[in-house]
Amino acid sequence: MRFAIVGCGLIGQKRAAAISRLGHLTVLAVDPSQDRAVGLAKPFHARTATHFLAAVEATDIDAVVVATPHSELSTIASACLGADKHVLVEKPGGRNLAEVSAVANAAEISGRITKVGYNHRFHPAVMRARQIVDRGELGQLMFIRGRYGHGGRPGYEKEWRLESSISGGGELIDQGSHLIDLAQWFLGEFTEIGAALRTFFWDTEVEDNVFLTLSTAEGRIAWLHATWTEWKNLFSVEIYGRQGKLEISGLGGSYGVESLTFYRMLPGMGPPETTRWEFPFADESWSNETAEFVRAISEGRRPIGDVTEAVATMSVIERIYQGSSP
Repeated sequence: MRFAIVGCGLIGQKRAAAISRLGHLTVLAVDPSQDRAVGLAKPFHARTATHFLAAVEATDIDAVVVATPHSELSTIASACLGADKHVLVEKPGGRNLAEVSAVANAAEISGRITKVGYNHRFHPAVMRARQIVDRGELGQLMFIRGRYGHGGRPGYEKEWRLESSISGGGELIDQGSHLIDLAQWFLGEFTEIGAALRTFFWDTEVEDNVFLTLSTAEGRIAWLHATWTEWKNLFSVEIYGRQGKLEISGLGGSYGVESLTFYRMLPGMGPPETTRWEFPFADESWSNETAEFVRAISEGRRPIGDVTEAVATMSVIERIYQGSSP
């Protein structure tokens, strides 16, 4: 397949590398900074442009990856869909529900495959956890406890992610959106929402911590905390069923070795049977997610993590920001 990358920062570079590893081609790199566009394009012998319309108008492009700041995601993704390109748009797909819904509407009209880049679903530990749950080995699910955070860096309060006009919010829409997406993927859509947003440390207009209690119509609970004041980077998701528990820890790098531990309840209860897997290699989620996107195009089906699921996640986020209650 032939790809265009719109947004040649860190995430765009990760996507281009994944496309190459899978044997596909990046033929166009687009970024307002010509230097960034050239930096991404050069290893792949791609051409460059400084405006996203180059990707919209190109006739030799099958799919577009949109990896820009949040404020540009919806406009670019919708335009590319309108030009009959398949689209992988980075999470959360827009700054608010209206923008993500616009992408969903454009996808429905065009009939093109549209995926939102919630890559955490495609970490090996999460993928194996999903397989265990789908086989029924955990029994009926009861609740999820999730924590995700980092400590920022000098000058963090001046970056675009902390400017609501660009990002759409703070830590809730940043790392919190990953936790909500994962929790809904395992438990189902949330109907009751409780939240506390706090700004404890960073001198910014948006929240640097969010504490969530989310419930499905069946009574399953997700208890989630996302934070920009973790200081030691942390990723931890625990999935509890009537027959055992799964614990996902780490994402590699500064988050620690990625691992999955299965605590299987025994008939007599007591100490569980424990199985642990470690995934000490480089982050495979970008390749795994891109491969799923390509397979969905080839098979003409909805991808895992399609835009309608991103709308459900953004619906939760918007209710929290608006302070609405069930």
